[in-house]
Amino acid sequence: MPPAKKEVRPSNRGGRARTPAFVKNRRGVKNWKEASEWLEWRGIEDIECITPDQAGVARGKMMPSSKFTSNTSLALPSAPFMMTISGDYPENGNGFQYPEDDGDLKLVPDLSTLSVVPWEDDPTAQVICDLVHQDGRNVEFTPRNVLKRVMAAYDKLGLKPVVAPEIEFYLVRKNPDPDYPLTPPVGRSGRPIGGGAGYSIAGVNEFDELIDDIYHFSEAQGLEIDTLIHEEGAGQLEINLRHGDPIELADQVFMFKRTIREAALKHDTYATFMAKPIQGQPGSAMHIHQSIIDKRTGRNIFTKEDGSETEAFTHFIGGMQKHVPNALVMLAPYVNSYRRLTQAASAPVNNKWGYDNRTTAFRVPRSDPAARRVENRIPSSDANPYLALAASLACGLIGMNNKLPCEPPVLTTANEDEIDLPRGLLEAVDLFESDDELAAMLGNSFASTFAAIKRAEFETFMEVISPWEREYLLLNV
Repeated sequence: MPPAKKEVRPSNRGGRARTPAFVKNRRGVKNWKEASEWLEWRGIEDIECITPDQAGVARGKMMPSSKFTSNTSLALPSAPFMMTISGDYPENGNGFQYPEDDGDLKLVPDLSTLSVVPWEDDPTAQVICDLVHQDGRNVEFTPRNVLKRVMAAYDKLGLKPVVAPEIEFYLVRKNPDPDYPLTPPVGRSGRPIGGGAGYSIAGVNEFDELIDDIYHFSEAQGLEIDTLIHEEGAGQLEINLRHGDPIELADQVFMFKRTIREAALKHDTYATFMAKPIQGQPGSAMHIHQSIIDKRTGRNIFTKEDGSETEAFTHFIGGMQKHVPNALVMLAPYVNSYRRLTQAASAPVNNKWGYDNRTTAFRVPRSDPAARRVENRIPSSDANPYLALAASLACGLIGMNNKLPCEPPVLTTANEDEIDLPRGLLEAVDLFESDDELAAMLGNSFASTFAAIKRAEFETFMEVISPWEREYLLLNV
């Protein structure tokens, strides 16, 4: 597949250009010397130093590549990591307190994430950064560090999680006025896209050129798409990623979201990861497949040598059944997320599990014993991937640590009973704040900060008068 744009390389002075080995590897840059060679080989002029905030929005700084490689100290204030999606800030209280010394935090580039920005006209690169205090301590409340904290808890036990996210999203017509509902785009047929096109190749082909750009942009960044399908919704697509390390996969989802939005804008279309963007259409999920590897033996700890299930497998599910409802605010983080979590929306609204049962929250797909895994089907695509992975893996680890039993698997449709999950954002925040074990696993500083942000977002939402209120209350009450 050809690259999305021609790469700029220095002259080879009459000989064949030598491609450094690390240039060919997706995560091959290991040190500053290699980074300098990487940037020079591509003729990179500018570099974006980015990090995800609580919403998964890229924050950071752009600078000339020469300054980036000159040992320049990079810093950001802590304020963007305490900001709501609307740009407001929470009030002190309920365990949240602004730091008295709101000094700068240091951005530390993870050089293994260095990649091109293929949609920019000028040669540009990007690198994902971690945040540390001035004395080198990790900043506990930033999303990438939250996931690293959970990974460290697994590592301490000699375990390594393996995950594979599946991300659904909608393509919609451009909508500069938020008062108007979103509508499906027009495909190459010239007609608005309709629903009911699940797994339709013709549905995918409606957006051939846009999807080609997604693939081209992804390849240029070293992002690995496993499969792409058309989902049930009108203009709804799903991208499945290959399984791997949770931090790497969270980085990929973070970058995929930017990539897909940019590819859509190139074709005068929006790509949205809202959980429920269009009334009457299915919601968008971010399903997470999870297994755990024993680092010493390389074996999946969910499976015994004879191929049967282990106690760790049932305890992992038991932990998810008990704690995922309390962590729901990290998996469904906005008021809109709960519009997806209704019985009429084809999303799991329970905390049950079953074998290849898509109506349960936790599905065990058909697989050979070595690939036994648990799919968490609750998260919505609007979730920050770092926080969704951290929450899901933390719940499973608590279950294994405490040897929590799981309920029997459900063999029938699970979504016809009462809803087992919180029905709205405030209820989800209350449950989140009540789970001390979960807060300890994720970091108390993060838990109080995230809860405060979500309460502030709900208050902002309550200031908005909806079309429903104008439709049914204006002339009737």
